[in-house]
Amino acid sequence: MISALLNLLWVLLGGLVMALGWWLAGLLCALTIVGLPWARSCFVIGSFSLWPFGQEAVNRRELSGRGDLGTGPLGLLGNVLWFVVAGWWLAIGHLASALACFITIIGIPFGIQHIKLALIALAPVGMTVVPTRR
Repeated sequence: MISALLNLLWVLLGGLVMALGWWLAGLLCALTIVGLPWARSCFVIGSFSLWPFGQEAVNRRELSGRGDLGTGPLGLLGNVLWFVVAGWWLAIGHLASALACFITIIGIPFGIQHIKLALIALAPVGMTVVPTRR
């Protein structure tokens, strides 16, 4: 119940705009064959950016206990390329949204969530979104 309320407020306080930014980045990545791995990450994290409360982003290696293509050396290379091309733009968008949220006391939890998403924006390859464990 609280997660649903927080998610509705989140959409109004920058969540929708940033989710659209992630999905636009995903569409641009999907235009090229080389960008397809990043496109999938953009769509998953874009959905997370739209409804973040009740979910968390975790490293797939920590979740499964074993490495895969995105959590090894190729994942590191993918994150470096992502950062140079699009990651820092999305991170700046989340940081700007966080600053706007920090203006009010009610916006502080939303600003913190934007900062978490800004960190994810810098290196999304190898991450997955799972329900929050409680």
